[in-house]
Amino acid sequence: MDQWSEFASLLQQPKGTLFLAEHMLCVRDRSGLLKPLRANVAQRRYEARRDAENIVLKARQMGMSTWIAGRFLLKTLFIPGTTTLMVANTQESAEALFAMVQRMWENLPTPLQSGIGKRGRANARQMTFPAMDSEFRVASAGEPNAGRGLSVTNLHCSEMARWQGDSSETLAGLRAALAPGGELVLESTPNGAYGCFYEQWQQAETSGMVRHFFPWWYEPAYVGARVADFTEEEEVLVQREGLTAEQVGFRRELARRFGAMRVQEFAEDAVSCFRESGDCFFDRDALAACAKDMNAPMDVRRNGALQVWLPAVPGRRYIAAVDVAGGGSGGDYSAVQVVDIATGMQCAELQMKMSPRDLAKAAAEIAHEYNGAMLVVERNNHGAAVLAYLEQERGANVFVDRDGLPGWLTDVASRPRMLSALAVLLSSSRSLFQGERLLAEMRSFVVDERGRPAAAVGCHDDLVMSMAIAQAVRARIA
Repeated sequence: MDQWSEFASLLQQPKGTLFLAEHMLCVRDRSGLLKPLRANVAQRRYEARRDAENIVLKARQMGMSTWIAGRFLLKTLFIPGTTTLMVANTQESAEALFAMVQRMWENLPTPLQSGIGKRGRANARQMTFPAMDSEFRVASAGEPNAGRGLSVTNLHCSEMARWQGDSSETLAGLRAALAPGGELVLESTPNGAYGCFYEQWQQAETSGMVRHFFPWWYEPAYVGARVADFTEEEEVLVQREGLTAEQVGFRRELARRFGAMRVQEFAEDAVSCFRESGDCFFDRDALAACAKDMNAPMDVRRNGALQVWLPAVPGRRYIAAVDVAGGGSGGDYSAVQVVDIATGMQCAELQMKMSPRDLAKAAAEIAHEYNGAMLVVERNNHGAAVLAYLEQERGANVFVDRDGLPGWLTDVASRPRMLSALAVLLSSSRSLFQGERLLAEMRSFVVDERGRPAAAVGCHDDLVMSMAIAQAVRARIA
């Protein structure tokens, strides 16, 4: 057992991990041949900088899942009482990852495999090692109880940007299962500038998580036909990253084969790979340009919930559009967008979790401040309650629709029209939009699997919908 203890201490050092992986683990290469796991450039760079909490943003097929799985298998074998959990985006992916881990076990050195590495219970999702009181598990992010009831030592969240359901809630549950001093790895290719993985990447520096970015050229197999003449963009990459003529040839082939998806599947930097990936409903170039022209609010109230860019001007007319949350004060956000009727300029924005009564009062106060602005309340669902409370507000200027009923009805006919009109307005007149929160929601407003524009899973659309309502009514009455 002393020898195994020495191996456990080696795993704490990058060089020791590299040595053990090469001498104990085998994987299939791109040709399907079984060979020792020799670390590539990305794997070595990861090992040199890894810490207790890590987030990995990468191009596809960089071998990071393989490396993390192998390293965690060694920790499970050599460190008593270890529980390793790998969580994949789908059940199929989880089973594929576990098949790779099983292959590593099957090709361990015989003394290890028949000694402390001898398996107890083994199936398609779990291996136990009774001699070390350790186990290795896989799960799907779609499982409602993934990680529940476990005390996890090593947690690997694979392809997290593609997790289904509320990935923030799933990650929170998994983090709760991670034991003090445990090791965490969040890993994925990009999938849009929204969602839990994107947020974790953006917040990594302040949260103490180590960021690892691995562009496609770290993989030595990614080469193509030699290129003689470089474009200006290619010349910049050659000078900055040291790309070879063969790598430039591979990059051109990627552009031909993948088109706009190249920057997602074969990331080159940690900014554009997010911005240019995913199925964003709004024009990405317009969003990027809008982000550069953002102005800070001149006034912030209600602990930041209410932001004001342009105060009311005497004689001007305004709309205050209200999107009502379905869950009241404990659920989603409600939102109010104030827009100048003549210009369409965003003047103020409220985003807050409120009851229908409090929302009606807040909207009425904002409308009063903006020269008795027209209050346009989406009357779907809980909007009816807000409209009822507004009847008690003296002087409230409530919008009445063409059907003679107060409020705005968002239905299968009006919804696509008003969202499309908002998308056109963003592209043609981006200076109308001031709010960073609105812009963030636009980035995470995607075309779903049914072809319907909606907030990405785990994201909000209250600011988008209230702005779409405001602009739709403005176009009708201006």
